[in-house]
Amino acid sequence: MLISISIVLLSGLLFGWLSKKIHVPSLFGMIIAGVLVGPGVLNLLDASLLAISSDLRRIALIIILIRAGLKLDISDLKKVGRSAVLMCFVPACCEVIGMVLLAPKLLGLSTLDAAILGAVIGAVSPAVVVPRMIRLIDEGYGVREGIPQMILAGASVDDVFVIVLFTTFTSLAMGDHVSAMSFVNVPISILSGILIGALCGWSLSFLFSKTKMNIPMKVIVMFIISFFLNWLEGVQAMIPFAGLIAIMASGTVMKQKDEKLAKGLSQAFDHLWVPAEVFLFVLVGASVAIESVKDAGLASVVLILLVLVFRMAGVCLCTLGTSLTKKERLFSMLAYTPKATVQAAIGGVPLAMGLSCGNTVLTVSVIAILITAPLGAFAIDASYRKLLRKAD
Repeated sequence: MLISISIVLLSGLLFGWLSKKIHVPSLFGMIIAGVLVGPGVLNLLDASLLAISSDLRRIALIIILIRAGLKLDISDLKKVGRSAVLMCFVPACCEVIGMVLLAPKLLGLSTLDAAILGAVIGAVSPAVVVPRMIRLIDEGYGVREGIPQMILAGASVDDVFVIVLFTTFTSLAMGDHVSAMSFVNVPISILSGILIGALCGWSLSFLFSKTKMNIPMKVIVMFIISFFLNWLEGVQAMIPFAGLIAIMASGTVMKQKDEKLAKGLSQAFDHLWVPAEVFLFVLVGASVAIESVKDAGLASVVLILLVLVFRMAGVCLCTLGTSLTKKERLFSMLAYTPKATVQAAIGGVPLAMGLSCGNTVLTVSVIAILITAPLGAFAIDASYRKLLRKAD
């Protein structure tokens, strides 16, 4: 496994560096590196590493959300409160609707199969979006208007909503009964995640203020709490719970309680993100089923691009009635397009369940990652200085 870890780091850093040289986001090179060293092409990675790939990607996602929480200022978020709430579900709903309307015509799917495909494709990628919004906050672009904060908050909840839709639609396809509680559980899980995360953040702030821990020890404690919150999400408890939202909420409360502490922890997690980013995107690339890419036709590419238009229209709806300029709305629309983590995680589930649309869902998911992750990252990186205003 150690050789496989070396291959992941070396190939990811090399291809990331080459991508930057041609003015393309480094994550594109990392995904391509993963495709090349993964089982679909060169097959250089040990099976034991691939077996824990999803866990390693989850750890990277936890680092992303801790960083986001430690950077997120609630007072800035209040400026776009209504828009942030709408961003949690409106763009995803618009994309699912677009898929239901277009996929039957372009791919010959039934309405229910198209809805399943829409639920997979409809999730934005926190792994692509969140680190870039953190950079915008650090550099001061759009902060006064609350734009990166709005996108941070929306992206963290968007996945929870879409996964509930996915579970509901696949249950219908399997002939299972779906109750209204499936949808009622969405706001309950979000609220419980915020409340429990806030309690953890307050408790950690109190603990750190009363003990003489150094920063590395505090980082370890935060990891322990975050892993527990992530585990708690998977436990079949009486109350639905969104662990990833709780992780970000804990960091946000810590920032409100002790800004100096949050800054020190944020810098530590910024350093951890460097190797975590390489692992995340190389392993995402390694999870890509290359045979599915070969099967993809022009119709799949056209479908992905068209449903992105529906998603961007949903973002535009969320920002109506706000003080955002046309340029700022355009940036928000571009920033909410990348796909990667959720599609890599659940793209193959319908096929494993034996659904007739399984191969199509996997194929379109792979193409969505390869198109929208680098394209969305490039759009954000190339446009934010031109479309957003920098705070003094």
